Amino acid sequence: MSHPQSGNINEKTLGNTVNYVSTRGSDQKIGFQDTLLTGLAPDGGLYVPTDWPQIGQQSHTLAGPYEKDAAALMSPFVDGDIDISTLTAITRAAYAKFGHEDVAPLVEIGDGHWLLELFHGPTLSFKDFALQVLGGLFEHVLKQKGEHVTIVGATSGDTGSAAIAACRGRPNIDIFILHPLGRVSDVQRRQMTSVMAENIHNVAIEGTFDDCQKLVKAMFSDEIFRNELALAAVNSINWARVVAQTVYYHVAASRLANGPLSFAVPTGNFGDVYAGYVAHRTGLPLNRLIVATNQNDILAQVLTTGRYWSGRVTSTITPSMDIQVASNFERLLFDLYDRNGIQISRRMEALRVKGGFTVEPERVEAAQRLFTGVAIDEALTLSEMERVHAETGLLIDPHTAVGVAAARMSHSHDDGPVISLATAHPAKFPDSVERATGRRPKSPDHLAEALICDERYDVLGRDLNALQAYIRARTRIGGKEP
Repeated sequence: MSHPQSGNINEKTLGNTVNYVSTRGSDQKIGFQDTLLTGLAPDGGLYVPTDWPQIGQQSHTLAGPYEKDAAALMSPFVDGDIDISTLTAITRAAYAKFGHEDVAPLVEIGDGHWLLELFHGPTLSFKDFALQVLGGLFEHVLKQKGEHVTIVGATSGDTGSAAIAACRGRPNIDIFILHPLGRVSDVQRRQMTSVMAENIHNVAIEGTFDDCQKLVKAMFSDEIFRNELALAAVNSINWARVVAQTVYYHVAASRLANGPLSFAVPTGNFGDVYAGYVAHRTGLPLNRLIVATNQNDILAQVLTTGRYWSGRVTSTITPSMDIQVASNFERLLFDLYDRNGIQISRRMEALRVKGGFTVEPERVEAAQRLFTGVAIDEALTLSEMERVHAETGLLIDPHTAVGVAAARMSHSHDDGPVISLATAHPAKFPDSVERATGRRPKSPDHLAEALICDERYDVLGRDLNALQAYIRARTRIGGKEP
């Protein structure tokens, strides 16, 4: 395997403070700290910048280490609220917990095809890149304000464990993570439920991830409940998560440094690939963003036909992608509809009431200038895992295989290099890896320990009132750090 060399990237940014607005049309502009603590806008929309700071890729070098590059790239989005020295201290603490010196190493798996390994963090998934930073940001802001928040989040697998690892033991935070009962892998569940810290609460919901996500959105939409418990979000509805994930697109491009790239991104909720879009809007030259989905292919459908209609969720060997309502797609729609919040609000209401809507052909064509949607079925996922192992000796998890397969199907060598995001360690999905390759991946020591620890979680139905009562009874809201 060969490894790329460092390249060039322009570190110049706009000097103006970035403010944020809702995708649903509210005129209120807020700063970074408020987007961090609020998560979802009061009108139900998602926060996006009023303007895109420019971070180009021309004259200066992203020389590393990763935590320094991360602070430099994130700084324009937090300017005016968090100074660069504080931000650097937060990113340094976050990425010190990663198990590879490059933090996000690149490995070549074919001629012009690279894997960006995003699984060297504490919970072995790409979610650690954003959530380790998010935990530090929360702690810094809450200490400054002398406040306490109640984090509620939904997970289809990896977000929950990464959020718990980032927030465990933090005195100003209580965290409640919902996961769909029986619809995450045993490894993913145990990474969450084996954590016994006082501020950690796991709830298995009798339903799908989309049901969990609906409950979270309903709690944020309940103004009384939201204010009473000072709700905060760790899902990718939180803008700070998106910002942290833009970093590895810039860093990977700077390491290859040979012209515009394409990225293949396995995604269910559109957050990770939207971070690539943000990197592009802030100056990173890209050829394509390949949106790789499994059989739950709402994103591939809308990017090819314009139809965004939620269907029945199918359980697959890629559970983190078993999603039929991709929250972050709303952020892209906001740009596709010329930042017209009223248009977005109407379509989100149609999604809620009718189960979907159709994007007009001219707007689909605008999206297709950058995005390619590809759905990969389970048989092809397994064969791709087998092929990569046979050709390179590498074991990849099924989610990563979806991205690699989508890249091979839709990307030509003549289009330049393509980077497939390796979003999870193969040991998180050992049964699927063994099924595909005949080899069982070795578990890192800290993961092996979680597999034998006691578990703690509660099972609830899809009842908003019951869930709110559960959270009220367990949160330490009002508590202050001693």
